[in-house]
Amino acid sequence: MADDSNSQPVVAGSTPGPVPGEGIHSLSPNALRAAAADPALTEDLALSLLKRSDLPPEVLEQLSKNGGVMKSRKVKLALVEHLKTPRHVSLPMVRHLFTFDLMQAALTPVVPADVKLAADEVLINRLETISSGEKLTLAHRASGRVAGALLLDEDARVVQVALENARITEAAVIKAIMRHNASSAFVQAVCHHSRWSLRREVRIALLRNEKTPLARALEFARSLPPSLVREILQSSPLPAGVKSGLLRDLAERSVQRNK
Repeated sequence: MADDSNSQPVVAGSTPGPVPGEGIHSLSPNALRAAAADPALTEDLALSLLKRSDLPPEVLEQLSKNGGVMKSRKVKLALVEHLKTPRHVSLPMVRHLFTFDLMQAALTPVVPADVKLAADEVLINRLETISSGEKLTLAHRASGRVAGALLLDEDARVVQVALENARITEAAVIKAIMRHNASSAFVQAVCHHSRWSLRREVRIALLRNEKTPLARALEFARSLPPSLVREILQSSPLPAGVKSGLLRDLAERSVQRNK
């Protein structure tokens, strides 16, 4: 006969305990709250719960208080990304996300605009502390706000990649040009960029940057009305020699038109 001395005795009339996470598919708010608060809830079960778009906000708040499962970076990100997560839960939690999780949160369509903005701001504030490799990835894939901030990076490779970011806007490029700490490498990159150097408003901004070289300034000025160029030069910080060259060119063009 087989030895069953190690088997667990079955107590007559006993009932098995609740299965962890069994309420995650329930329609009952009470059952969902209990599932969210269950200390035995696993990462996989929590992620399954967070896939539900019909969760009441109070269930999401309860989940945020579950210390065991909230150690998971995946759960934190999914909670931040959930459309119904209360702002007093999602906004503070943004600060605890990892770098690329912040990037993902800012790019996820269903994430509310204020949460996306918070994710971008946290990410921008971290730029000085992350590696060049991470910056290159962010310059290529992150939001236009983050790419715009990376235009002022000291690494020319990061700047070049940020200029090619599909989400970066003309306004972000112009804002970077107008910053007092815009590097010569960045200004040169914009001056020779196949896309941005052709934009009228970008050219005007470059004529207002002291680091724009004479040759490029002449090219840009010739594409603009002379009256506008004179107006720009009145307040432009371009070096005196560059301004003189532009004014001479304007005078010569005026003479040629009048012949």
